[in-house]
Amino acid sequence: MTSRRLILSRSAALVGAASSGLWLPELARAQTGKLRVGFMLPYTGTYAQLGVAIENGVRMAINEQGGKLGGREIEYFKVDDESEPAKGIENANKLVQRDKVDVLIGTVHSGVQMGIQKVARDSGVLSLIPNAGVHAATRALCAPNVFRTSFTNAQPTQALGAAMVGRGHKKAVWITWKYAAGDEAYEGFKESYTKAGGTIVKELGLPFPNVEFQALLTEIAALKPDAVACFFAGGGAAKFMRDYAAAGLKGKIPLYGSGFLTEGVIEAAGPAADGVITTMHYSDSLDTPRNKQFRLDYAKTFKMQPDVYAVQGYDTGLLLVQGANAVKGDLSGSKPALYKALESAVIDSPRGKWTMSRAHNPVQDIYLRVVEKGENKVLGVAAKALADSGAGCRLG
Repeated sequence: MTSRRLILSRSAALVGAASSGLWLPELARAQTGKLRVGFMLPYTGTYAQLGVAIENGVRMAINEQGGKLGGREIEYFKVDDESEPAKGIENANKLVQRDKVDVLIGTVHSGVQMGIQKVARDSGVLSLIPNAGVHAATRALCAPNVFRTSFTNAQPTQALGAAMVGRGHKKAVWITWKYAAGDEAYEGFKESYTKAGGTIVKELGLPFPNVEFQALLTEIAALKPDAVACFFAGGGAAKFMRDYAAAGLKGKIPLYGSGFLTEGVIEAAGPAADGVITTMHYSDSLDTPRNKQFRLDYAKTFKMQPDVYAVQGYDTGLLLVQGANAVKGDLSGSKPALYKALESAVIDSPRGKWTMSRAHNPVQDIYLRVVEKGENKVLGVAAKALADSGAGCRLG
């Protein structure tokens, strides 16, 4: 074998090993000079589809820029977090300590995110959150190297209260699963609804992921509020809407919720979802050239329709591109300049342009949506450039 063929052969072997996530010697890594990007997302279980959508979005944004970050080629590493909080720290360390990634992108589950948060704060690795809305990540446990591209759990419902009062619903019942995401969504609703002059006549809850709603629906019927507001997601959300209609409440007591109530489950809910109003930072039906082009490009590339998770992944990629370009791909040696670039970024997103808050959470428009003919139709902007409070964050 000639020297040139030997070099090419070895290079191909190194690239193959890198793409499969195998450990490489330090010398080999130095020779490749590639920027190491780690995905810690759910690739199995209930949230697997969300993990795939997020990764697709990230890769699409980077590929639109020639497939490089700050002029550097990329090696991707992946860990299935299994949506298992108990494995959060261990899995994050696989990417940070074993694979020595320059940036860690993850995750969906807020409990798992807390494990990533600890590793990110301890190691200083750049950490980008493409979904998990847990408040602590950009509040009390915020960090200069942690940036979120999605939402806090309170953000969608922060825009809900004023919209409900504006529609004449001054007495409401709140219902959710009693767990962190539900509690944090309630915080946003309570603040906005009472500030707008509304009264919460009863707060109802049931353990996560219990879907036996009948007793609580009976109580709602007896209370006769002007409206009901809620936080549910996934299969439980679809069942709640079906049970709400079956209990005879649909058409009598309007149903509102955080956008996750109807996100991805309209088909499963069927006619019960019709007329349900939600607030969310994105809608498939946003009638803008930017959103239409994104949806067309995504569908062509991945042979499926994008959802809010794909958009959040895409925006994570856009943010990373801006940061990497600002420091010419040196994510480790130019951290002050990198953080400044990320903090000052303006993301031209399919959801609309957004900026980064002092606590590193999106400042973004929240849309008022209604389910019509199987889609979340945008009624308007419920809150313009809404920022999470960032309470307890000492950055800036």
